[in-house]
Amino acid sequence: MFIVSLRYVVPIEDVEPHMEGHMAWLEKYYASGTFIASGRKVPRTGGVILARGDREALEACLSEDPFAVHGIAEVEITECAISRTMEGLGALKE
Repeated sequence: MFIVSLRYVVPIEDVEPHMEGHMAWLEKYYASGTFIASGRKVPRTGGVILARGDREALEACLSEDPFAVHGIAEVEITECAISRTMEGLGALKE
């Protein structure tokens, strides 16, 4: 399991033109099973993605994000081993 933290490095008005491409990119990796949750940070300074798979494949997919391609956001990847969840979220431990 990985926690991916995106931090915008440009003003929010420079983020908006790339949002449609970013959302399409997210959908691609939800469909593949790589991404399991995502959302905006509050306040809106970036976003967070919960992902699974191996780190090398994750780094490759993150490099395709329009936010990375256009220098919109910096990415930090934290790997974690989930050992306990509330009922219904056991798949996070896999």
